[in-house]
Amino acid sequence: MPRLEITKAPVTSGSGYPEPYRSQMAGRSARRLGDLAGLTQFGVNIVMLEPGAPASLRHWHLKEDEFAMVLSGELVLIEDEGETTLQPGDCAAWKAGVSNGHRFINRSPLPASFLVVGSKSTDDVCTYSDVDMKIHMGGDKPHFTYHDGSEWTGPRDLAPKGDNK
Repeated sequence: MPRLEITKAPVTSGSGYPEPYRSQMAGRSARRLGDLAGLTQFGVNIVMLEPGAPASLRHWHLKEDEFAMVLSGELVLIEDEGETTLQPGDCAAWKAGVSNGHRFINRSPLPASFLVVGSKSTDDVCTYSDVDMKIHMGGDKPHFTYHDGSEWTGPRDLAPKGDNK
């Protein structure tokens, strides 16, 4: 197996969310290691978070398993059940189809990073727990709807609920 040079994976910033959620992801960047290796069945990414930055909105996947391991710094994992502080080496995982909305946020004064691995389902649906939005994967680009399935035209709510600490 060839050795990957992590620094050859370009750093991407932000997210693919529509506004106003895209700008809420300031301080988030990632290296797509799975893409660098040409992997097609699952994704492998290193996500870097500056102090105060979230990794995502709280979400869960219908058809995609996810696994994460903290590499550096300290992160707060926010799930339906509450919050857990994670240190380097700590892991978390979410089974596809289980509606436990989750996200990481860096509340520490130092940068932090984590490795995330997920299956690359071509027909996944990602539901956001605290905002009225879903992303349907498939086709050329993601398709956004409200939770009720109607076409997404913009936020019905202005900020994520429950974890704005």
